[in-house]
Amino acid sequence: MTALQAQPSVTERVFVQRRSATRLGATLARRLAVWKLDVWGIPYGTPLSDDVALLVAELAANSVLHGRVPGRDFELRLSYAYETGAVRIEISDTHEIRPDPLSVRPPDTEADGGRGLLIVEAVAFRWGVSDRVGPGKTVWAETEPVARCGRESVR
Repeated sequence: MTALQAQPSVTERVFVQRRSATRLGATLARRLAVWKLDVWGIPYGTPLSDDVALLVAELAANSVLHGRVPGRDFELRLSYAYETGAVRIEISDTHEIRPDPLSVRPPDTEADGGRGLLIVEAVAFRWGVSDRVGPGKTVWAETEPVARCGRESVR
């Protein structure tokens, strides 16, 4: 590339970190996610930051509670697309049991838990489960692109 050629613009930021499959690991994943968004120009307390915090908290908690394999971590991956303003959250673990996005139902009203994926479904633009290299799965969620939801750009 010569000096006269333009440098390609960065259209996506990616952050990846492994955390211990514990409650503390899930809490730290949520805190790291909103910190990283702040570094990328999405301030704490904005609607997008709050949505990502909630999605990371629910997906990480599900990974720790239902996808934990002793001695194995889970992985947090955030991708931020500058052009659309959308954030993709991926939580990967080594457990083979997969949530079914088509069978998410409200739990019994007396149940103490079982509402995490309902929250993900309500907050995320879309979400799903995909294969990963090696054992396990990746549960992912995407926020609504800023252009589609009418929110002011934070770039």
